Amino acid sequence: MGAFTKLFGKGKAAKQLGGYFKMLDGYTPVFSTYDGGVYEMELTRSCIHTFANHCSKLTPVVSGANTKAQKALLDGRPNPFMTSAQFVYKVATIYDAQNTCFIVPVLDGFEKLIGYYPVNPMQVEIIEVSGEPWLRYTFRSGQKAAIELARCGVVSKYLYSSDIKGENNAALRPTLQLLNVQNQGIEEGIRNSASFRFMATVNNFAKAEDLKKERKKFVAENLGPDSGGLALFPNTYTNVQQIKSQPEIVDPEQMQIIQTRVLNYFGCNEDVLQNKTVGDAWSAYYEGKIEPFALQLSQAMTCMTFTRAELARGNSIMWSANRLQYMTNSDKLQVSSQMFDRGILSTNDVMDIWQLPHVPDGDKRYIRKEYAEISKLDQAVHPQPVEGEDENDAGE
Repeated sequence: MGAFTKLFGKGKAAKQLGGYFKMLDGYTPVFSTYDGGVYEMELTRSCIHTFANHCSKLTPVVSGANTKAQKALLDGRPNPFMTSAQFVYKVATIYDAQNTCFIVPVLDGFEKLIGYYPVNPMQVEIIEVSGEPWLRYTFRSGQKAAIELARCGVVSKYLYSSDIKGENNAALRPTLQLLNVQNQGIEEGIRNSASFRFMATVNNFAKAEDLKKERKKFVAENLGPDSGGLALFPNTYTNVQQIKSQPEIVDPEQMQIIQTRVLNYFGCNEDVLQNKTVGDAWSAYYEGKIEPFALQLSQAMTCMTFTRAELARGNSIMWSANRLQYMTNSDKLQVSSQMFDRGILSTNDVMDIWQLPHVPDGDKRYIRKEYAEISKLDQAVHPQPVEGEDENDAGE
């Protein structure tokens, strides 16, 4: 049994389906992307990997009644080939590289959801079956499967032409072409600067063929790996001079402009790529880049997992991260002490911030006793005498 059959079975893989489903906006749902290879360039891949790597830290929180199976599934393996972190990493990678990622349900023989699998939009087309949109996806092996679009999840960005998927990366094409030229220029400059060139006047060679042979001989004997760094030549050579290479390299300001355009497109910066962001800088990246993705992923998986009745009862899947874990140690200490003393965090909440194991009775909350309501400050300064106690004794 192959991986395809293991995941999707045989039921809907061979169904003959209708033509393309027509969207309200007239968009033809055959998905393609920029053919320049967004994921094949160093800087763009670094941006995508950094985003997906941080997203893989998201943890699932399943709420509602009768959700033990979903909790176990998402905490363990959403499908037979991926852990929870790998699943989110794959979804985030496809989402950031292709601007859309489809999540198809893995079903058992009784049509019960037992897993989730991310699908690249390059492998997808939407067709019509009895007036309803279906998702047909083709794998590299050539095997196909199809399922109702309503049972799938979709996360996307740059929504404009289509109601389902985001735009392609054509807007980035001019910048990628400049980046490619820039990389080639750097490579060519390094290659030229590492080569040795000589210029000389050679006597007693009347034929061009003889001169060509002599040049090859000189290169082989003096510029090869076994030359020892010493050039030897007969007295027929005069005015022998080495040509100093002065390769033209890319202007640093131009390089910075091109790189900044790529980083802006992916909502990233150099500090994020080099893992230098903490505190407010990390919070800004999380809120602007990771949190919108986490919200889409949560809503998509919630809708494809639960029925309408279960949704009405409050069942949900939420992918989130404890941002306090990414603060500096001094910020962690300040937040922990201030929020613990006020009863906002329990002992185990503080342990989570420091990524330490929970302790017994750690869910209790404590408030420092010297805190008092403003309206009761006078009572705190001038306590009322207890019944049967002398007023003079109460004031002592």
